[in-house]
Amino acid sequence: MQPTETRMREVFNVLEHHIERVYGIPVRIRDVPNPFTGDLDGAEIHVDYAEDIESALFIIAHLFGHTVQWNTDVAAREIGYRLYPNPSEEMLQRLHDYEHEACRYSMQLFHDAGVHDLDQWLSDYSACDFAYLVDFYRTNVKKPFKAFWRDGAPLLTAKAIPAFHPTKWVSRWEGIVV
Repeated sequence: MQPTETRMREVFNVLEHHIERVYGIPVRIRDVPNPFTGDLDGAEIHVDYAEDIESALFIIAHLFGHTVQWNTDVAAREIGYRLYPNPSEEMLQRLHDYEHEACRYSMQLFHDAGVHDLDQWLSDYSACDFAYLVDFYRTNVKKPFKAFWRDGAPLLTAKAIPAFHPTKWVSRWEGIVV
């Protein structure tokens, strides 16, 4: 079931506050250079001001997941630094694992912040995001995001967020979020 715009705004505000208060990671709503919708550097999360609330909600949670990865796993940070035109099947599997883990941290973030009613939405959005990403890597064409949406994706299993210290790893706009 699709959450209402009001509910998504409530959850965005709850997550933003939680990320900033618990983890000390500022969330910035700003102009993110095209063609990107968000950015991260390991110490800050940026969401493009032009995104609708549904996209912004996913971006804040998903970039938090990548922020956890970047601060706890060198290999994950290296995956996040670049685009992958024409990836091999092996690289697609590594990208899947990287993206899936970030989404599992996103699910834990929701739960830790007291949000338990959007598990299916987050799972569906995550599946859509990865399908979109794979298609982009294979075709180098940005198709309409919702063309990849399917209801009823398998539910993500939350992954415990390890202790970490937010560290700026790259200059702004060097992290890749398509």
